[in-house]
Amino acid sequence: MNRLITITRALLVSTSLAAMLSTAGPATAQENSNKLSPLMEQINKGNWLPQQEAESLRDQFFYQNAVQAYVLTIPILNVIGMRDGSEAAFGGGYNVLPIWKDRMDSRAWVPTPNADVIYSMSYLDLKKDGPLVVAAPSNVIGMFTDFYQRTITDVGAIGPDRAQGGLYLLLPPDYDGEIPKGYFAFKSPTNNVFLFFRTVMSKGDSGPDPVPAVTKAERTRIYPLWTPEKDVKPMEFPNGSGKSINMMYPTGSSYWTKLKEFVDYEPVASIDPVTRGVLASIGIVKGEPFEPTDKQSAALQKAVETTPKMILAGRQLGRPDKRNLYYKDRQYENTWAAATADWMQASYLDIIQRASYFQFAYSSAPAMVMRTIDAGSKYPFTARDADGNFLEGSKSYKLHLPPHPPAALFWAVTAYNVIDGTMTSAEQLMPSINGFNKVKTNDDGSVDLFFGPTKPAQAPESNWIQTVEGRNFLAALRLYGTGVEFFDQTWKPDDVVKLN
Repeated sequence: MNRLITITRALLVSTSLAAMLSTAGPATAQENSNKLSPLMEQINKGNWLPQQEAESLRDQFFYQNAVQAYVLTIPILNVIGMRDGSEAAFGGGYNVLPIWKDRMDSRAWVPTPNADVIYSMSYLDLKKDGPLVVAAPSNVIGMFTDFYQRTITDVGAIGPDRAQGGLYLLLPPDYDGEIPKGYFAFKSPTNNVFLFFRTVMSKGDSGPDPVPAVTKAERTRIYPLWTPEKDVKPMEFPNGSGKSINMMYPTGSSYWTKLKEFVDYEPVASIDPVTRGVLASIGIVKGEPFEPTDKQSAALQKAVETTPKMILAGRQLGRPDKRNLYYKDRQYENTWAAATADWMQASYLDIIQRASYFQFAYSSAPAMVMRTIDAGSKYPFTARDADGNFLEGSKSYKLHLPPHPPAALFWAVTAYNVIDGTMTSAEQLMPSINGFNKVKTNDDGSVDLFFGPTKPAQAPESNWIQTVEGRNFLAALRLYGTGVEFFDQTWKPDDVVKLN
């Protein structure tokens, strides 16, 4: 009897469960079929997009990738523009080293050039000429960079020659041959290499004397490693001074075609995989045709016109973290925003600050960033006056430099256009004053410099930098051989003050 009761109860439970499942099953399936995952809920209820919307979004994505491609590659096009402008004016080849023998002025369109040293700049091709030897003179302030403007090595006091000069051997990225002893040997990530030397002028009777610095620069020798001496081309040192020359990066569709030429010419690994992926998304792939449609060409043109404005807007509005400010109580900025020379912050590559830099400057090396006492260089600049207002070329200003600027070599102040860093192009062709000039000093050794479209009444002629009416400008202070007083901020330049 007990067994019969147990079996009966089991049958009743089983029947009840079956009934429950038969009732709940269809209801649950129906409920699940009406539910959508979060992304399906967000995108068109789980269906493909309407054709017109899909095409519009694809075009927008292409444009956004073109913007990113510009931000990531402006260091490349910056130096390509310089090379193309130089070679159009002076010719090319490993033996051609243009020197601005009478100093550079506003007729040279170059991003933030320095009129207060003698410039030597050349563009070497290791794919064409193989390993190249550069005999660097002593006391050069210089560097070699690849064409992504990554430093290969400093040259001079911060370089391995320690200002004594020496033989630098530049090797192509794919070089696997013998590396002879006796050279400072470096392998470049790109076939193209930028040589940038600066030699310091002497103090003459009436101001800076460029002759000794030019003589030193002309001691530079460049030759292929394995070429017999009798077959080496003789050096040429064309004078770049006094010439109108455009060495700026492209502002139209040639930005993309020149970038494609660079990608095809250089090793794949010269560009990081992420940037290669962004370039591939707009049709730039090594060894493959670059044939944008008319619609894509329009988007590429829009990107090359709009992205510079985006970068400029970031410079204009400033960084939220304020890493770009040199001081807590001054307007001066650090154009590296306290990053390394390769734009590394503590935990990320600062691509926006890098793009900002190469919009109005060029060349970045450890000697320009490290806090090297009495040997490196520093470049605090300001685009604002003491009240925080942008500097205007139509107004007059005064800049007070306290006594004893901490610059073992020299100090200089230069006015530049805010957009691209070219020199302000007034009748005064060289908008710069340095410590070698016959500058009027105050009784305590301090110096007052003046800016304005015409000379302010209280300004000595020797202390006036001319600006251009209707155009914003920035003022850059250079300290070569920077002293410890700058680093511990016991010496600080005053803010620029607007005159009434």
